Amino acid sequence: MVSLTGKRILLIVAGGIAAYKSLDLIRRLQDDGATVRCLLTSAGQRFVTPLSLAALSGQPVSEDLFAPGDDFGMAHIRLSRSTDVVLVAPATADLLAKMALGLADDLASTTLLAADKPVLVAPAMNAMMWAHPATRYNMALLQQRGVRVVGPAAGDLACGEVGDGRMAEVPDIVLALRTLFTAGPLAGRRALVTSGPTFEPIDPVRFIGNRSSGKQGHAIAAALAGLGATVHLVSGPVALPDPAGITVIKVETAGEMLAACQAALPVDLAVCAAAVADWRVAQPAPGKLKKGAGGPPQLALVTNPDILASLARSPLRPALLVGFAAETERVVERAQAKLAVKGCDLIIANDVSVAAGTFGADDTQVWLVSPNGVEPWPRLSKADMAARLAGLLAERLA
Repeated sequence: MVSLTGKRILLIVAGGIAAYKSLDLIRRLQDDGATVRCLLTSAGQRFVTPLSLAALSGQPVSEDLFAPGDDFGMAHIRLSRSTDVVLVAPATADLLAKMALGLADDLASTTLLAADKPVLVAPAMNAMMWAHPATRYNMALLQQRGVRVVGPAAGDLACGEVGDGRMAEVPDIVLALRTLFTAGPLAGRRALVTSGPTFEPIDPVRFIGNRSSGKQGHAIAAALAGLGATVHLVSGPVALPDPAGITVIKVETAGEMLAACQAALPVDLAVCAAAVADWRVAQPAPGKLKKGAGGPPQLALVTNPDILASLARSPLRPALLVGFAAETERVVERAQAKLAVKGCDLIIANDVSVAAGTFGADDTQVWLVSPNGVEPWPRLSKADMAARLAGLLAERLA
């Protein structure tokens, strides 16, 4: 693994008691060869001083978006361009929320919004704040955009409670930065991921679709890219941002998705996470269907192409092909049957019944189904599940 020699790091120190660790972090980063420039938020100044950060880093500390004489109010542009990575440590719930929403009302949030470099965050907060659905949603959204995360760890918190929320220890943050600059295990590999639903038109305003949000597929694409793969993401209609550093092909119908997948070949691995509609209307109406005395229209349905099976039969079949089985009952049994029929290497089975609450949620429960058997995975956030799957696929391709 490479050292940080010659790397320029912009360290954003937000307002939390864990800011005291940032002082040691500066020295350890320098020991590894990095140059550190610090940006201190107004809340961060309650915990550490600009003088302390400047003395340790040997660099002036940026604090104010409108500091007199500071590049005519363009400090956020200069700071984001003159660095190799932006490190937020500690990353508070407030600053993470600003990042997720794209708010820019101070130097830290403005610099992050303007950044064109990798961003690594080290969250630190109370355990209940970390577990809150708003924080979990924000973290999932940031990871889908390509933001890297280290920690938090579990243990005693400054508030006297115990749980997840401690900022990662300094050696772990240094290791995460070194990993960021190291070619990942999927470097040089090409990956294809499908995500979201498909919409099959009935007429110009109505369609047959499903409740897939695309969160899982997008998270898998981001995780594969994080391990160095060149990723093509073929996405149905979703309300999600495009993951950073990934080629995104947007489609609506199953036919369009199949064509986009075939155009992306050859690839080393493919993960078919999209919830593709099984049927489509044979002849969509050219105009909006109207209610009338004759009752509801009779829709003639035909079967959509099977994208997973088509990739399995292709002469350009990926070396590793993964499918998803979204079921509402007999989940594992039906996934095993699908594995036998589709010709893929792995099936990720998940329960999409109403009681499971998988569609649209930020976490999921899956079973890994292979010719060697069934492996249940614990309930994980979709980002964590994606990271685990990406690591497994990297091992299989090694």
